[in-house]
Amino acid sequence: MRNRRVSRRSALLGLAGVVLGGSTPALLSACTREATLSITEIRLATGPAGAVYRRIGGGLADILDRRYPSATVTAVPSHASTDNIRMLLEDEVHLGLANLDAAVGLDAEPPAGIAALCRLYDSHLHLAVLADSPIRTVGDLEGRRVSYGAEDSGTDFTSRRLIDLTGIGLRPVWLDQAESARALAARDIDATFSLTGVPTPAISDLAERRPIRLIPMPQEADALADAYPGPYFPATIPATAYHDVPACPTLAIPNVLLARTDLPVDVAKAVTEAVFTEAPAIASDVPEATQINVRTGIATGPIPLHPGAAEWFRDQKR
Repeated sequence: MRNRRVSRRSALLGLAGVVLGGSTPALLSACTREATLSITEIRLATGPAGAVYRRIGGGLADILDRRYPSATVTAVPSHASTDNIRMLLEDEVHLGLANLDAAVGLDAEPPAGIAALCRLYDSHLHLAVLADSPIRTVGDLEGRRVSYGAEDSGTDFTSRRLIDLTGIGLRPVWLDQAESARALAARDIDATFSLTGVPTPAISDLAERRPIRLIPMPQEADALADAYPGPYFPATIPATAYHDVPACPTLAIPNVLLARTDLPVDVAKAVTEAVFTEAPAIASDVPEATQINVRTGIATGPIPLHPGAAEWFRDQKR
């Protein structure tokens, strides 16, 4: 196992105080109650700097740590979806966040050994350029230097799929979201893809510092949905998402919380419960968490629910 774990508290950069500061007394009581799980360590793969995965995963790890003091809960930074799936399969982590398309792969089937705890929120594919860029369409990326996001991320997976369908010849680089934003601002790259929640911190920060535009991708959304039925659907990034950036048509993909199938049932059930009962606390700092709800949470596509998660959802119907 590679030594990639870091202190959850260091990785969160103070998120705990923000999350719990917006909690109700009932939520605080739930977070701090004494409880015991059948394992003493939980590792949760999140995402890179500047990404919603890092903040959502960090918030959930903090809540689990407070709910279950008998277990050490660690948020593990990563390149995001594909990297998280690899770490799950190699038994480096117990839990991981992933986009649905990356989780089901080319054959629309999840890998053996992985199950879902729930659907969380939807990620939107951004294609950002500086406002004075000559790039107006995906076709204009021909010959341009474009970031696919971090290598082995969900952005990398989906962007490659999209460009492969178009047949465009571009000059790819692999930078995480924060690095991509800095490179775009410095004109070291011409454009950057970002598959993430709305708004995403890296693009929000960039839009505050430099005028930017988002490139519309409605035809590409249709092409991906036709070529790979299931995980893709048309969506719009609203005008309220980023400073002085108009609404933009694009595509969206569900995000799921994955677990190893050998995760004990009681742990899977406890984590699933924490996701839904504590979503308002996480949403106080991460707006995407407002999408988390029981009605859509069970819709994990072809990825089967872990028995512990299935038990929790059954309990809600009683």
